[in-house]
Amino acid sequence: MDITGSMLTWDEFMKVDIRVGTIVSAEVFKEARKPAYKLVIDFGSLGIRKSSAQITRLYAPEELIGKQVVAVVNFPPKQIATIRSECLVLGAVNGDEVTLLSADKPVANGLRIG
Repeated sequence: MDITGSMLTWDEFMKVDIRVGTIVSAEVFKEARKPAYKLVIDFGSLGIRKSSAQITRLYAPEELIGKQVVAVVNFPPKQIATIRSECLVLGAVNGDEVTLLSADKPVANGLRIG
């Protein structure tokens, strides 16, 4: 795959604020058009943020509680059905399956990735 046309600078990458947070609540997002969960994530000093995540193929809500995830926290909030999504949880996408990205050892909530 040739990626030379999409290269970015270090400064551009550092504009993306990627942080670790812990999921404190997860429930089925019944109002969403595509199967998804409503997540509430604790980012430490950055506070609590909500997100909609289409991760229903590989995860059940109860197994997400307490899981640390990696998310972009500096996108503008986006209205998705009945919630205002305040961060983008990151995952490896394989068709309609998304495997969440996380730290391999517990870290402080809010820790920056970079």
